Amino acid sequence: MNLLVLDIGGSSIKIAVMDEKHTIITRDKVKTPMDGMDALFTCLDDIWKRYGSQVEGLAISMPGVIDSAHGFAYTGGALRYLENRPFAKELSERYHIPVWIGNDAKCAAIAEVGYGALQGVEDAIVIILGTGIGGCLIKDGKVHNGKHFSSGEVSSLHMNVHHPIGETYNWWRISGILGLREIAQRYLETDEELSGEAFFQLVNEENEKAIVALKEYATSLAVALFNIQAIYDGEVIAIGGGISAQPKLIEEVKAAFTQIAKNEPVYVPEIVPCAFRNDANLIGAYYQYQNMKLSDE
Repeated sequence: MNLLVLDIGGSSIKIAVMDEKHTIITRDKVKTPMDGMDALFTCLDDIWKRYGSQVEGLAISMPGVIDSAHGFAYTGGALRYLENRPFAKELSERYHIPVWIGNDAKCAAIAEVGYGALQGVEDAIVIILGTGIGGCLIKDGKVHNGKHFSSGEVSSLHMNVHHPIGETYNWWRISGILGLREIAQRYLETDEELSGEAFFQLVNEENEKAIVALKEYATSLAVALFNIQAIYDGEVIAIGGGISAQPKLIEEVKAAFTQIAKNEPVYVPEIVPCAFRNDANLIGAYYQYQNMKLSDE
């Protein structure tokens, strides 16, 4: 069964036609419209004209608080115009096919459950490092959505009791890409806006200042992960996003977590990189669509 799978992000829409082995047959990308639903529907209509005849269904990964069971978007993240919409129903009626929608971080997490680093794991914590920090709790091998579908919104964790209001000390600001860049700039004594790739090149070249910066960044990750683990008691913590491919990051997070957990009654889980990175949202959306169809049969 071939599906059209879309990963709608704040800057672009990734497009894939995928088969039952989650192999991407066709791949494309277009700019995400930011000026309202009419523009988005026009964009999606164009995508459907190009690929609709090849597929039997549509699966979508997108930002926001999503009720996947009913196809309802309560929020759309940066895409404010997607708030409070029965989005799956609208698309199903428009294109006359079954449609599944889901939160992007939860799609990335379930890709690991279905095909990646979390196969056979019942309870896990997944974080996706990017501009923000996506999060997901896996319970009994399934996504835990929460009563109001906002479980795993870890970007909003407050990390400073002296400044609890505003986003300055939210976890996404401290440990997302901006946070990593600011730590690197401070230790390297530069105003250059280093990319993650450029920073880790310095780390891998054994630059002492970069290594100290990485240790501070890894500790900021480990503190929040420890707090989540103390509440949830997962078997595995999986870290995704582009920089999760860096072995030294995973190594330093493990070391910091172990040190924080020393003499604490908290289980130290296995900490692993996610198997899927740029295609994780697409793969997870396909996996969830398959499960939706199986449950309907």
